[in-house]
Amino acid sequence: MLDAFINQVVPLIDEINRTFLRSLDLAPKLKEAMLYSYNAGGKRIRPVLLLAVIEGFGADISKGLRTAACLELIHTSSLIHDDLPAMDNDDYRRGLPTNHKVFGEATAILAGDSLLVDAYRLIATDELLTPTDRVRLISELSTCSGANGMIGGQELDIENENTKIDLDTLVKINKHKTGKLIEFALVAGAIIANQNEVIIEKMRRIGEHIGIAFQIKDDILDVEGDKAILGKNTLRDEKNHKTTYVKLLGLEGAKHSCQAHYEKALTLLRSLGMNTAVLEALFRLIIDSNK
Repeated sequence: MLDAFINQVVPLIDEINRTFLRSLDLAPKLKEAMLYSYNAGGKRIRPVLLLAVIEGFGADISKGLRTAACLELIHTSSLIHDDLPAMDNDDYRRGLPTNHKVFGEATAILAGDSLLVDAYRLIATDELLTPTDRVRLISELSTCSGANGMIGGQELDIENENTKIDLDTLVKINKHKTGKLIEFALVAGAIIANQNEVIIEKMRRIGEHIGIAFQIKDDILDVEGDKAILGKNTLRDEKNHKTTYVKLLGLEGAKHSCQAHYEKALTLLRSLGMNTAVLEALFRLIIDSNK
């Protein structure tokens, strides 16, 4: 069921984004850099989550395609910036040289900036959504991706390199750096499916838990993952002197915490009275993934 859903929606998301990016013709090298990172692949977990929520409520997933595509562009922008020498200084992403290694640091910065800014036009011009929903989705996404969300979390992460931090601080960093875009995926799906505020807020809480589980799994894979499968270097957190769930809880403790957050997300999800089959399979994929 999950494979069929992914095979249905991912080509639709990719077609929207590739068509959109190819239409940007002012600076050919910039467009090439943007397409390079987008075409590097990835699981497309965030947009698939968004569309799975809509599907679970029995609504029309076509109403969420452009919002899902927008979300993946913003995620791609964050990966370009994350890999920069001033950030994590990584040479490989998804098995390929990172953007700045191919196009230079200046173009990589601009490619990330452009993906982040241009993406919002996909929602702003979506005629399948009501004007009210467009405004709300843009507001939610800017909050989740900006200084109170993903970017703010990245700043906290940088500030706390070479620093011993406690579990509460680590959770705060990762709820924002990693979790906010996952939270948006679930919240946006509920908004597009025309759900009430109680359900939307439950989706927000589910997003918090599955976002933390996602980050814990990433920390685990950084220690015991296979570089050839991951498509990126391992032991990056140790190299960058970052505190992780594995460092604070130990490997087995981190695995237990990942499972606990997954189960909390699952319990909340099952309380919503929707078709949860695809979402449950996605949650399981997140915590069982080897890449």
